[in-house]
Amino acid sequence: MKKSMMVILGLVACVPAPVLAQSIPEKAGINSLMGVAPRTEDFIKIATISDMFEIQSSELALQDNDPKLTAFANRMIEDHKKTSAALKDLLQSSNVQVSPPTGIDEAHQDKLDHLKTLHGRDFALQYRADQIAGHEDAVSLFRRYAQSGDNAALKTWAGNTLPTLENHLQMAKDLPQ
Repeated sequence: MKKSMMVILGLVACVPAPVLAQSIPEKAGINSLMGVAPRTEDFIKIATISDMFEIQSSELALQDNDPKLTAFANRMIEDHKKTSAALKDLLQSSNVQVSPPTGIDEAHQDKLDHLKTLHGRDFALQYRADQIAGHEDAVSLFRRYAQSGDNAALKTWAGNTLPTLENHLQMAKDLPQ
């Protein structure tokens, strides 16, 4: 047990300083691997950035001529705008003293920048892959917070939002390959 803790601490020491805005266990994926709920601050930050990425990448997908991709993208924009608004309202009404980020993080911006360079099938395949990965992460995040988060109102919201995210994940997997 001590050896595995040393390995984890060694990995944590390698994490660059800007990453520390999010807790190290959540950023490193340790919480996800262990099924541990994220801190409320992490949950809000990750959920907000995830919504922003889903909306912005889906807006790019609207430029595609594939009807299935366009239909999926429209659904992502609509649903993620709703979850963003619901989270914002919940934070205000619950007096949660955490400010959600106002912009996308560097990792997601890099993904958006990459998508902007792609067209046709290359775009569709990368968009599909990004949607699957993003929704897998979101399902894990929301499931863990709904089960063990420390804010009752956010736990309920996460649990109520989870089925929609699971549906999004299945829809993303059903996109043409």
